[in-house]
Amino acid sequence: MSRNEAEGWSTLQVAAALAVGAIAVLIIGTQPIVLGALLEARAVTLEGVGLVAMGEIVAVGLGVVLGDALLPGAQLRRITVIAALLTVALDLLTLRAVGDSALIAVRAAAGLTEGVLVWGTTGVIVRCAQPARIGGVFFVVQTLAQAALGLVLAKAVVPAWGWQGAFVALAALTALVVALAWLQPARLARLVPAAASGFRWSLATALPLAVVFLQLATLGAFWAYLEPLAQAAGFDAEAAQTLIAGVLVMQVIGGSVGSLAVRRWPVLPLLALASALLAAATLTVHGLPPGRPQAFALACAVFGFVWLFMLPFHIGLAFRADASGRLAGLVPAAQLLGSAFGPLVASFMVQGEDAGPVPLASAGFAALAALLLLGTRRRAAVAPV
Repeated sequence: MSRNEAEGWSTLQVAAALAVGAIAVLIIGTQPIVLGALLEARAVTLEGVGLVAMGEIVAVGLGVVLGDALLPGAQLRRITVIAALLTVALDLLTLRAVGDSALIAVRAAAGLTEGVLVWGTTGVIVRCAQPARIGGVFFVVQTLAQAALGLVLAKAVVPAWGWQGAFVALAALTALVVALAWLQPARLARLVPAAASGFRWSLATALPLAVVFLQLATLGAFWAYLEPLAQAAGFDAEAAQTLIAGVLVMQVIGGSVGSLAVRRWPVLPLLALASALLAAATLTVHGLPPGRPQAFALACAVFGFVWLFMLPFHIGLAFRADASGRLAGLVPAAQLLGSAFGPLVASFMVQGEDAGPVPLASAGFAALAALLLLGTRRRAAVAPV
């Protein structure tokens, strides 16, 4: 099976698959708002925020990996419906969870079912004729949805109904996946077996996933603690939540530019530049004195733009190392696991109520990613992306 199977799919089918994945990751984009509301209600501790964020994101990544290894692509629609219904049930069960341990357990279970939904979307993307571009469209679509939901949560849902209202809204949106499942492709054909494609694990094939992991750890550490960092910089709770929605808008702009640029601009230099800009933005936040909200917001805007701008290049980086698409299918898992690892490390740097050291962790991850990119060599044969 080549990665051109989408030539037999309609635009509606591909769009429905992208919508399923976008709904599945709504919680990840709105975590700072939802976790901030939980923290304000003292339903979770500051140290627990990073663990709840990590638990769900790790589980989403594991859901993608397990789906790829165990689930039959021939039953994509049925699997999507079951995963969506389980996610709805777990979102509603979250309303009864009290304390760090209960929230970690329930949200990790939800992450697994959300990961299965992402697996289906990823399977469609990597089988498209232009996976990097379709992947870029997916990143923009999911972030538009996260930005819109983030604004609604910050301005209407959380002020009126608290964190419980946020999870009810997520459950209602996830219920839409049941209908979308019947509009997406009915099945996923098998990819070319590793023996036929020539794919094998080596340093060359592992490095792209390591770069993706570290760059997303950069993002995840800073993103999970953005609200307390913003409040320390002089934003009140509502202004901090509005800032988060604004960062999501910058992500949309960055993702739109990245989707157009991914076939024209070189992958390695762009990802190295992205790491440098992320390090600069987070170090700027760390070095700002209190009472400089404008400078804080500007650094966050750069951070948000670079975030989504570089994601289509991750798919391009994977296809450089493996033209069959098998490696590209693991990019979302590497992204999600990196996004979870960042908050985990950051949680150990939090000192009481002070999240000030967190940007240093982000900058460190960005520097490591840049070093790995320097060691990544071009393959002799590069498939078009």
